[in-house]
Amino acid sequence: MPRFAANLSLMFADAPFLDRFDRAARAGFKGVEYLFPYGESAADLAQRLEQHDLIQVLFNLPPGNFGAGERGLAALPGRESEFREGLERALEYAQVLRCANLHAMAGIVADEGSKPAMRDCYLRNLQYAARRMAPLGMTLLIEPINTRSMPGYFLNHQAQAHDIVAELAEPNLRVQLDFFHAQIMDGNLAAGFRRYQSSVGHVQIAGVPDRHEPDEGEVDYAYLFRMLDESGYDGWVGCEYVPRGRTEDGLGWYEPWK
Repeated sequence: MPRFAANLSLMFADAPFLDRFDRAARAGFKGVEYLFPYGESAADLAQRLEQHDLIQVLFNLPPGNFGAGERGLAALPGRESEFREGLERALEYAQVLRCANLHAMAGIVADEGSKPAMRDCYLRNLQYAARRMAPLGMTLLIEPINTRSMPGYFLNHQAQAHDIVAELAEPNLRVQLDFFHAQIMDGNLAAGFRRYQSSVGHVQIAGVPDRHEPDEGEVDYAYLFRMLDESGYDGWVGCEYVPRGRTEDGLGWYEPWK
């Protein structure tokens, strides 16, 4: 049975952030993820996790100036020191929260001519971060993001991400496979998962094309959930979708999988 984690950046959004942990636990979730923890103290977050018997599954490294449109630093030449400082900040939170997975966002491409230098920077930063995290027993994740949701993002296709993982050959570097992004960019979800399963470290879901609950749209998630079980996938499935209304009212899809 897949293990589902509620994404608290998007779900239960009618409640203050710290109150969403209680809502997630009451809805039956055993794990949570979110984009960034840095607006709250690690101690407050840890208290909510312990209070509601929840596992912190994943969060992102600091992304740079998110409000100004930055979407990660890992592939931005000249920002290496800032990337490493952000990694240390994330690790401080991760150790308090007992979180085993961190996602390093790549960043936005300045122009097509900058891509080779960005890739070189990306590989160096990922290697540094993976080796820094390995003694802590932690996994570093990279995620291809579709060009519609995040125009200009450096990493867009599953093949690109898995090629990077293979090239670096760091045992704790894996791909965050979001079926929503993968369907938009690549399709062929079941075959793609089977092909790349050995380097998939985390799965995320949302309905396509509107990013609502996974009970609508063009993807048969019941089939994919059965496939994940049959494949022996033992990671988490993050529910990174925007509820159509009140989160609890849209959890009918989840009942058979609790």
